[in-house]
Amino acid sequence: MKIVLFGTGAIGSAVKDVLVEHGHAVVSIGRTSGDRQADMTDIASLTALFRDLGTFHAVASAAGEVSGAPLEKATDEQWAKSIAGKGMGQINLVRAALPYIADGGSFTLVSGVLTEEPIPGGSLGRTINNMVEGFVKGAATEMPRGCRINCISPTVLAESTHYLPYFVGYTPVPAREVALAYLRAIANPLNGRILKLHKTDS
Repeated sequence: MKIVLFGTGAIGSAVKDVLVEHGHAVVSIGRTSGDRQADMTDIASLTALFRDLGTFHAVASAAGEVSGAPLEKATDEQWAKSIAGKGMGQINLVRAALPYIADGGSFTLVSGVLTEEPIPGGSLGRTINNMVEGFVKGAATEMPRGCRINCISPTVLAESTHYLPYFVGYTPVPAREVALAYLRAIANPLNGRILKLHKTDS
């Protein structure tokens, strides 16, 4: 299966390793790294990329930045960049790829634990994650040609030690465990699912 993977960071690298281990061909996409480059905030850039890739069977996103800032101090620019990056950026991936993805193809997006659990300065993250998950649940009912869409919701990564001080009391998850959730979403007939890699009290 040919899989287009956005994101070359800790999650993206782990996802690529797991997919390759299971015999898939992966085309990694980054803004300045990877096999190809594209800007998630520019749908024209994405459309050109998907048009040029030839046949592909899945699109996976491990990309999208969100600012961390207290609600009363968050700027218009931080809100706009967060929405454009992790929010509309991932929605754009689906919109741009749909005309070109193979019948029965799948999309896997990424949200995160902040959808359900708060941290100080996490209002932007919670808002954007809910935006992504709401899109996945809605789009799953309208996917054409037997295509599917799901979302991975990890907690803070064990490898991202610089983020751990912001997630006090949260149990980190290894990037490889997150990557296996991507594999599960791609390889199985799941649709409209939010695969959570975190524990809550609910």
